[in-house]
Amino acid sequence: MINKLIANIQKTNAPIVVGLDPMLNYIPKHVQEKAFKEYGETLEGAAEAIWQFNKEIVDHTSDLIPAVKPQIAMYEQFGIPGLMAYKKTVDYCKEKGLVVIGDIKRGDIGSTSAAYATGHVGKVQVGSKKYAGFDVDFVTLNPYMGSDSINPFIDACKEEKRGMFVLVKTSNPSSGEFQDQLVNGRPLYELVGEKVAEWGDGFMGDSYSYVGAVVGATYPEMGKILRKIMPKAYILVPGYGAQGGQGKDLVHFFNEDGLGAIVNSSRGIIAAYKQEKYAKFGEENFAEASRAAVEDMVADITGALEAAK
Repeated sequence: MINKLIANIQKTNAPIVVGLDPMLNYIPKHVQEKAFKEYGETLEGAAEAIWQFNKEIVDHTSDLIPAVKPQIAMYEQFGIPGLMAYKKTVDYCKEKGLVVIGDIKRGDIGSTSAAYATGHVGKVQVGSKKYAGFDVDFVTLNPYMGSDSINPFIDACKEEKRGMFVLVKTSNPSSGEFQDQLVNGRPLYELVGEKVAEWGDGFMGDSYSYVGAVVGATYPEMGKILRKIMPKAYILVPGYGAQGGQGKDLVHFFNEDGLGAIVNSSRGIIAAYKQEKYAKFGEENFAEASRAAVEDMVADITGALEAAK
């Protein structure tokens, strides 16, 4: 699957991923009202509004992008109907040829981790048959509990040719409370990066590993160090746009081949119509605003990469 992700990036010339992280207040009133008319102001109504919102954005952007990243928490808050909207979104994006990164940030041990892995990237045995539960292509993982939490995902991913992005240095302001702490004189995130490189050495695609890393755009100098520590790991870069990251900050996340990183933007794209820059599109044309935001993001990042050559 890492090979498909790279192929999609090369085809679109867009090293970006759209975060499908819908909140109800991102969804235009006309979309909500239509869903509520059919299902009422219920969890089912909210889930329908989310699904229609996602579908419209995917329809308007799928030809420009290689991948999407739905954050499962935004769906879980609406209970079982929300998870059904998550699954419909995953399936629809895969039908469109997009790589789907399930942003689940799981991190447990033993049989629990194995069950998470089975549900999201593996297949579960039911009698004589096997079924893929959520059936995403990549997952995000929290390595805090060590190799015991990651190895079951590596096993499941090897079987199904799926991948993962392990949290190494995250974009949130308080990430340093743990990640920057010194261990034998070195910051913890460097040690985690080394472990990611070690896990990845045994699980390679053609040129990059199936074991990638999450490194926030808000820490470009740390990204520069981690790029050297993990030369074969693809880096998923959150924190672009709404959190302050810009294309010029990201050049060191990439390798000399122009690959090695994929940059995420969530509300900066899916709620673009709320920004002054894209206000001309209006609520009715929210997905066209999202398309324009994708085009601007691609131009920003690819322009920065060209300038850095």
